Amino acid sequence: MAAPDFAIEKLEGGKTSLADQKGKLVLLHFWATWCMPCRVEMPGLESLWQQYKDQGLVILAVSIDEGSKGRIEKYKQIFELSFPILLDPESEVNDLYKVSNMPTSFLIDTGGQIAAAVSGAAEWLEAENIQLVESLLPGPGQ
Repeated sequence: MAAPDFAIEKLEGGKTSLADQKGKLVLLHFWATWCMPCRVEMPGLESLWQQYKDQGLVILAVSIDEGSKGRIEKYKQIFELSFPILLDPESEVNDLYKVSNMPTSFLIDTGGQIAAAVSGAAEWLEAENIQLVESLLPGPGQ
């Protein structure tokens, strides 16, 4: 299934879209600062990002928090997150992907197809998830 495109604001300013990531493996991650399972999952996401960002992995972490960006900025500092955080306070992208649980993640392959969906907190550094990510990374020259 083709992943629906979107364009939303980044925490640090400006906008980004799924189309901007063409040719890369995208881990589209829906979360919120109030979500306890999200807190458990964040360190593994950051480690995955650090390990594979130079090989074509992009993490787009979509926050559905409403209100001030300050709470999200503080959360990013506490968890020492370096991957892009996107803002979806009206849950437009959340609704587009029909997300009902927090966290929920989608792996979108280099062709823009949803290759996997994970509802709930994932152990991203488990062998099974590492193998999945590695199998979907773009090959040389892509």
